[in-house]
Amino acid sequence: MPDLLIELFSEEIPARMQAKARTDLKALVTDGLVAAGLTYAGAHALSTPRRLVLAVEGLTAESKSVREERKGPATTAPEQAVQGFLRSTGLTLDQLEVRDAGKGQAYFAVIEKPGRKAAEIVAEVLEATIRNFPWPKSMRWGTGALRWVRPLHSILCLLSDESGAEVVPLDIDGIRSGNTTRGHRFLAPEAFSVSSFEDYAAKLKRAKVMLDPEERAEHIWHDATNAAFAAGLEVVEDRGLLTEVAGLVEWPVVLMGRIGEAFLGLPPEVLQTSMKEHQKFFSCRNPKTGRIEGFVTVANNDPADHGATILKGNQKVLSARLSDAKFFWENDLRTVRDVGLEGMADGLAHVTFHNKLGSQKDRIGRIEALAREIAPLVGAKPDLAAEAARVAKADLQSAMVGEFPELQGTMGVYYAKAAGLPEAVADACKAHYQPLGPSDAVPTEPVSVAVALADKIDTLTGFWAIDEKPTGSKDPFALRRAALGVIRLVLGNEIRLKLTDQTNTGLTRHFKQAVGEAALSEHIELAKVSDRFGLDLEYLTKLVEDADQDSALGIDVVSAPNFVRAISEKYSEEKSTDLLAFFHDRLKVHLRDEGIRHDVIDACLAMPGNDDLTLLVNRAEALAAFLKTDDGENLIQGFKRANNILTQAEEKDGVEYSFGADPKFAEDASERTLFAALDKAEAAIAPAMEAENFAAAMSAMASLRAPIDAFFEAVQVNTDNQVVRRNRLNLLSRIRTICLSVADLTKLEG
Repeated sequence: MPDLLIELFSEEIPARMQAKARTDLKALVTDGLVAAGLTYAGAHALSTPRRLVLAVEGLTAESKSVREERKGPATTAPEQAVQGFLRSTGLTLDQLEVRDAGKGQAYFAVIEKPGRKAAEIVAEVLEATIRNFPWPKSMRWGTGALRWVRPLHSILCLLSDESGAEVVPLDIDGIRSGNTTRGHRFLAPEAFSVSSFEDYAAKLKRAKVMLDPEERAEHIWHDATNAAFAAGLEVVEDRGLLTEVAGLVEWPVVLMGRIGEAFLGLPPEVLQTSMKEHQKFFSCRNPKTGRIEGFVTVANNDPADHGATILKGNQKVLSARLSDAKFFWENDLRTVRDVGLEGMADGLAHVTFHNKLGSQKDRIGRIEALAREIAPLVGAKPDLAAEAARVAKADLQSAMVGEFPELQGTMGVYYAKAAGLPEAVADACKAHYQPLGPSDAVPTEPVSVAVALADKIDTLTGFWAIDEKPTGSKDPFALRRAALGVIRLVLGNEIRLKLTDQTNTGLTRHFKQAVGEAALSEHIELAKVSDRFGLDLEYLTKLVEDADQDSALGIDVVSAPNFVRAISEKYSEEKSTDLLAFFHDRLKVHLRDEGIRHDVIDACLAMPGNDDLTLLVNRAEALAAFLKTDDGENLIQGFKRANNILTQAEEKDGVEYSFGADPKFAEDASERTLFAALDKAEAAIAPAMEAENFAAAMSAMASLRAPIDAFFEAVQVNTDNQVVRRNRLNLLSRIRTICLSVADLTKLEG
């Protein structure tokens, strides 16, 4: 079985595109080979800035011949059906066979595909891959029509086995395949031929090219950490930057430099961000002081002066960059000293958050009010939470965040401390953005939690108010992430709050703000509010029918106070219900990752208090644990049996059996035992549920398993004695009521 080696040699491929390009090359080629009838033992793709490489081991030498029989339409079928069958098979009518097929005769096609050599198939698949490669961006060059990420120079395509290697013949817009490649652009630019992947990799190494991106990354990290250690420093780990730099060089040479004394007073995050974004430098930290004092750069060359010239040029550019950063830093500190952090935030009045939701300043006002309300629920002081909300986004007006948006929040902490604000307020400037994703840390400091919840709830209620909800895979305002953030904040801090109270407040606040903007003197126009919130005008009109109306202005224009009083609560309630359902959907996804089934969550969502997420999850976890026990699983089956019998009887008789079960009508000992067990369970479950001790309630419910099983084994519910039948059905109703008091078990699957 031959091995296949493909190299697509071009100008520099952007580092950010290389990983996906490797994956795409492997998938397109191997899938194409398999579809054409070849098999292979293994494949791996590699890349450098100038080449994409695929090695396929154990490829079959040729595809097998294939004989396929396909049944077509009846011989009496319309001409159009016959012609369609001929087109699908690629045959002519005289090549079809007529055979008996049940009630009549039908056409049959016998399609034979002879086997093909691997080289022929590889050439066909590779050409299709190159011409249709899914680059995020591609270009044409010269006068040709071929598109590639950068000009494609050569194609190496070899099939090799014990007997030797052969070039797979291929010509794509004048680029002919061959067995030659080139090494490093500067250190070994001459062309050389190869005969196999092993030969190719070995010769590339001698030509100063590390083919494997993981090997380059490991080499960079090893040399960088050693160089930093020798200088008494440590490299700040950044896996993303390491991957990117490994995609920029073919022969990495690590060089280390020092940051000028004038810049050592800048915040570490500023130095790190500036060097990473502008020059792809790794930061080196002094472990004793925590300051960033050095940097590591990676050259794609091996200079004779051991990098002295390269470092000198890099340090010159770095000084210019850091001089800018120092200017921004000092200018921002001057602003904070002159007008305070709240003064810096005043400029946000001129920054639009969303054209229907007002400015960033408007948003800060809403977050402040909401944070003040949430603060007591999370153990924070309302005044402190309100102060944190007022300054949390002030750094958006800073020159530093204008240059480096990724430092928002981080710079707010420094500016708040410079302004002498309390530690909790300063920490909230960064922490209120968290958690940013499923792996991000959840704030635990009460002030940070209050502002973080207020920030995310305001975002959600705002976009719900203007009907800009996520649809399908589209979520341009990251509302799913915001909802998950609220869920993680609540659950991570075991916060007890009624989510609908906060969403109602937020929605009402948005609504009143919009009414104020739409006001004409003391009146508002329904049409303007209709347009603002995407609400049907007839719907609005119906909601205000009971409001006092200005007869001189007519139905279309209403007194603003009356309008707000008439519909704000109704409006907020409807939107809040929909938003709560969105939270529940996000919670299902979150708990599914925690191993809790969606039907278990549905069973708990159907219970009162489902807007208290901590209560809801405690109930779901207890139910999930209960269902994993034998008693739990068997009790659910007993409950479902009781519920099914009872439901069928109620539908048949047209009555509800929900009262009157009496032990004096019990005929069997199992019935009397079940009565006693239900009395005992009911007495235990009610106080357990009142105390929100769901584990105890489930345990009490589990005690019903044996009496219920014995009852169904011993008696027939639908007996001929109507008094006994009615009593037993009412007994089943007690089972249903007690079980449903813990969770809606009808929602459980199976």
